[in-house]
Amino acid sequence: MLRIESGSTRAYCDGVSRRNFVQLGVMGMASVGLSRVLKAVQAPDTDKSAKDTSVILIWLDGGPSHMDLYDMKPQAPAEYRGIWKPVKTNVPGIEISELFERQAKIADKFSIVRSLHHDDGDHYGGAHRMLTGRPGATGANTTQTYPGISAISAKVLGSRKPGIPPHIAVPVSSTVGIRPGYFSGNYLGHAYDPFETHGDPNGAKFNVENLSLAPGMTIERLEDRRSLCQHFDTLRREIDNSGAMASMDQFERSAYELVTSPQAQKAFDIGSEDAPTRDLYGRTGWGQSCLLARRLAEAGATFVTVHMGGWDHHWDLQAGMEHHLPQLDMAVSGLFTDLARRGSLARTLVVMCGEFSRTPRMNDGGNGGPPRSKGTPGRDHWGNAMFCILGGGGLRGGTIVGATDRLGERPLDRPLTPSHIHQTIYHVLGVDPKQQFLNLAGRPVPLVDEGEPIAELV
Repeated sequence: MLRIESGSTRAYCDGVSRRNFVQLGVMGMASVGLSRVLKAVQAPDTDKSAKDTSVILIWLDGGPSHMDLYDMKPQAPAEYRGIWKPVKTNVPGIEISELFERQAKIADKFSIVRSLHHDDGDHYGGAHRMLTGRPGATGANTTQTYPGISAISAKVLGSRKPGIPPHIAVPVSSTVGIRPGYFSGNYLGHAYDPFETHGDPNGAKFNVENLSLAPGMTIERLEDRRSLCQHFDTLRREIDNSGAMASMDQFERSAYELVTSPQAQKAFDIGSEDAPTRDLYGRTGWGQSCLLARRLAEAGATFVTVHMGGWDHHWDLQAGMEHHLPQLDMAVSGLFTDLARRGSLARTLVVMCGEFSRTPRMNDGGNGGPPRSKGTPGRDHWGNAMFCILGGGGLRGGTIVGATDRLGERPLDRPLTPSHIHQTIYHVLGVDPKQQFLNLAGRPVPLVDEGEPIAELV
């Protein structure tokens, strides 16, 4: 039996924490709630692209500040420019945070979009826009309206290699405390939700559960039970026109392949990596999650997400950044360096973003109380100007796309939206963005409503 169970999650400033429980039975998936299964929609057969590319999306959950990471404004007033200075990179004219000393040495391997915006300062609204390309959620109604880009990619392409789930989350799939969050398949069917590894890949005893058969179960017995269930399901398949059985078939097929696949056993075994490689990424949860993501993408996963939470810095920004950014620096530089030296960078697109950015003007650190009573000043919600990192997958590296105004408040040049990011990802994966799927109302919905691949990068 495959079990995916969420634990408690850190509450964001909205004061909301969500728990979600999904249990998938290997045979027949009998434990999946019927009401959820019946929502699955029959969709076209997967389109096996001629491309052999994958995506690793590093999700900075909570909203990282563009002004403190990749779009610094050293000439702006002190209350805008923040605490840290920019540092030159190995690409002339490109500067990033001084806390990114390792990324500065490999900036030719990735590009920075500095003019991204969606103008939504709501955690849920911003996350929904970034991951689905459309509005459809707010703090008042967090319900997902459209499938996430990772789930769509899994639906259209399947896995790049057999035996590996097409859509994997390391270690969890979460947006603003909701699991699987806006990465889920939604009306495509929950068969396209991500497989979560759980645990801490940096832990000495890290182990992905449900990758082996239950005690006493053999492949032969599993095959017998599988055949018996398929026999009893024949009548239901004949009378079903909701797409439910197709969804259950996908659940069963994926579960069966996972527990019987030596490729999966090998891909998830991060302990087989040598010590220098593990050190390259940093011996942290974030670093080792990126290493595991690289292993899974190379093994055949089409879309891997890496969850890195804790970016909701309304106050005490200095402590948060000085804790997070060195870890992020090692993880990201390690990932790009490792992919390049293994010859995998051209077929692996790395994307890094969050749901929004933070206000260019810093607050007083009081959160309604005396100034600095909560620590150093922080930054609040801001969807009017944000960044996105893209590198690999055949895209051009060492490029800055767009610019914000002198205070970092809004795009000044080349304003881009989440749809442009989605179009670029689909371009790398070889997915036709004009494809359509039926939503729960039976209306065809294209993968993307607008935009085009970012011309400066493709």
